[in-house]
Amino acid sequence: MIYNVNSLNIKIMIKNSKNHLSEVNETYLKHMFVNFKIGLLTLLTGFKFIIHGIIPALFKKSDKENNLNL
Repeated sequence: MIYNVNSLNIKIMIKNSKNHLSEVNETYLKHMFVNFKIGLLTLLTGFKFIIHGIIPALFKKSDKENNLNL
């Protein structure tokens, strides 16, 4: 499917993004790094659960014992 992206939609997106960054009191780069960290930790945790489902002997400890701080 092809979407028509015009300058008005981009301007609204930029305005909404700036408003969100102001609400959370973060710069663009800080916001990006924080969310990349959360996303990568979430992916890592998901892979651990998948591996644990296949091989229950692996990753048996609780989140606190694995030092997983999301």
